[in-house]
Amino acid sequence: MNADLLVTGISQLVTAEGAAAKHGRAMRELKIVEGAAIACAEGNIVWAGAHSEWTGEAVATVDVGHRAVVPGLIDPHTHAVWAGDRLADFEARTSGASYESTLAAGGGMRSTIRATAGASREELVALTVPRIEALLRSGATTIEVKSGYGFTPAAEIAMLEAIQSVAACTKARVVPTLLIHIPPPDARDRASYLAQICGELIPEVARHRLAAAVDVFVEREAWHVEEAEIFFRCAQEHGLAIKVHSEQFHSVGGMELGVRMGALSVDHLEALKPEQMATIAGSRTFATILPGVSLHLGIPEAPGRALVDAGAAVAVGTDLNPGSSPLFSSALALALAVRLNGLTAAEALVAGTVNAACALGLNDCGRIEAGARADFIVLDGSDWRDLIYTLGANPVRQVWIRGERVIG
Repeated sequence: MNADLLVTGISQLVTAEGAAAKHGRAMRELKIVEGAAIACAEGNIVWAGAHSEWTGEAVATVDVGHRAVVPGLIDPHTHAVWAGDRLADFEARTSGASYESTLAAGGGMRSTIRATAGASREELVALTVPRIEALLRSGATTIEVKSGYGFTPAAEIAMLEAIQSVAACTKARVVPTLLIHIPPPDARDRASYLAQICGELIPEVARHRLAAAVDVFVEREAWHVEEAEIFFRCAQEHGLAIKVHSEQFHSVGGMELGVRMGALSVDHLEALKPEQMATIAGSRTFATILPGVSLHLGIPEAPGRALVDAGAAVAVGTDLNPGSSPLFSSALALALAVRLNGLTAAEALVAGTVNAACALGLNDCGRIEAGARADFIVLDGSDWRDLIYTLGANPVRQVWIRGERVIG
């Protein structure tokens, strides 16, 4: 076997077992190879295992210095494109105001919508690229980015076009999602806005391939289950996958809708009730938990431990956004999932790699094995658990994408 590159000096090569890629049913099972090597050719992994077992030839060899290597992290949920800030909201919340009361008063998300609408495409790109680069430095090699702060169809298209431009400015793979975030403030405008989204926006997004999926925020103060189902049916008719923001503040039935309609994932789940566990655990829909939200807003954590124990496939994301999760590190999101959501270190690694990839509908990343993209990260230390253990410092020394070292 021949390779373009052989990466050696790997103290521990750690990846999810193959079974975990088939719907996350092996969240506690890791494959750990000591004294390992990875062979890459044309951007993909062609072989991985104990260095002593390598019998091929490589054009070049790189020794990473007896350090641990894990798959590139996958961030399956971000809102990285925005303008303005939410510092006033933060101050109000630390003084006792609730997230929902701030939104109802015209602040919160609505203030971000106004600021984002007032920014040019060039300004949005300039603001977003450093955020993506921060996630990349933390080990994220594939990053989902949602629209949702545009509100009008034209503004949503502009956000998605900005995401396209951002993707051209970074080595990370950027996966765009159209987010139908919140309805008009005046209830009388909801029906016409819904018709506009289904009649204009979703078909336009599908026609120009501006997004891979449609996400809907289902909540008491956002879209209702019946409305979300209309959006989802439209998305599916146009060949787009679906995702759901739901059960964040209240249990409103969004999770059940997502499972029934075959959503890739249902995200948030902080308000998920015990009796709902079996529904998502018995489905092919991933449960994406976002610990940064609980940390920042002070709301109850998503029941990660209970979800795993029930048999659900759990993924973890940063939910990077200006209002509820200003979290710029995918590695830290995994560390928080252990501290706040009760995952073990092994479960967190699976949740942030192969399961997060599956939550985006991707099957070519999130693990280190022949045939996968050569996306992996080299840690500072020789033990992979440093990735989950470390707080306040970056445990990632190098980031490799398609067999190219892009950080470190």
